[in-house]
Amino acid sequence: MEQLKKYKIIRKKLVKAFSRLENSLEQELNEYIQDSVIQRFEFTFELLWKTLKIYLLIQGFDEKTPRWVLKKSFEISLIEDIDLFIDMIDIRNLTSHTYNEELAEDVYEFIKKNHKEIWKVIEKLVSDDID
Repeated sequence: MEQLKKYKIIRKKLVKAFSRLENSLEQELNEYIQDSVIQRFEFTFELLWKTLKIYLLIQGFDEKTPRWVLKKSFEISLIEDIDLFIDMIDIRNLTSHTYNEELAEDVYEFIKKNHKEIWKVIEKLVSDDID
């Protein structure tokens, strides 16, 4: 599949995933909503770094791992706070491999506090409509 076409498809999925994450965050908190927020964050973050990877590839950069994709995205000003996004990688890795109630509460609060930073990146990707 052509990279540009693939990019537009995954970017659209990213916008939808973020919308679903925000919708979950607007719900009254209970254990199911908390789990939903964490799962939707995982999906959204996964789509974010993969969207950035394809965007960078179109721009001529061939970064392979989430960390390198985020660092390059920071270098070209798509991401404002690289430390926060590196923390997101760590949070995403923790939530995918273990479940702990106390950790889940901390992760939920982290997501609630920081999810808008993902939207800032999405807005930049959408406004830079590469054709």
